[in-house]
Amino acid sequence: MTLVEHLEELRSTMIRVVLTLFVSFIICYSFGDKVQEILLMPLREALGAEGKVVFLGLLDKVLSMFQVSFYASVILASPIWFYFVWKFIKPGLYDYEVKAVKPFLLIGFVLFCLGIGFGYFIVFPLAFETLMSFGVSGIEATIGLKDYLILSTKVLVFLGFVFQLPNIMLILGFMGVVTKQSLRSMRSYIYVGFAVLSALITPPDVVTMLGLWFPLIALFEVGILAVALIVHPYLAKQHT
Repeated sequence: MTLVEHLEELRSTMIRVVLTLFVSFIICYSFGDKVQEILLMPLREALGAEGKVVFLGLLDKVLSMFQVSFYASVILASPIWFYFVWKFIKPGLYDYEVKAVKPFLLIGFVLFCLGIGFGYFIVFPLAFETLMSFGVSGIEATIGLKDYLILSTKVLVFLGFVFQLPNIMLILGFMGVVTKQSLRSMRSYIYVGFAVLSALITPPDVVTMLGLWFPLIALFEVGILAVALIVHPYLAKQHT
């Protein structure tokens, strides 16, 4: 394909992705109140009787509904838009690379869901309980609805993408970009990078930071193991 043809294919892919997200957004918006209730559950459990969730502006409920619906649509439509992205990347791979990478499309979706589940069931309760325990007690907490909903949805989508790390490492391994040796040589730098990332996106306490840092390290090590046990034997077999 020429450069112009590649650009045309990229344009078509982007249009399909946007249309998919639009339809998904309509569906998520119709269930927006239920999605918000689900997102509020961990916070309400942490607040108990010592706090409440309020909206501070006239448009806060409307704006939060739109943004939550958007991020929910990204999650709901992830299998479809992920497939469109795969169709765009596929022509750039060899046949044996396509056969090797194709099964990991399903793995990518599973990891995305695991990342969201990790954030909702582990990171949120741990972070909220830690934050509520800081400072003096006996003071009622007042949490802004829009700020919380926007932050929580961004964190969940972000963790969904973060959990793609083993999948990305496998794909790069099949493409010959990384090997188990190169990944192991970068281990110390990756660990430091994960520590910085965890400190930036979690509340300012060591417990919550470690609660994200350790899973990131585990994902990286799983990726190295997968490259060593799956990618290297497969490529060796293809080149014999």
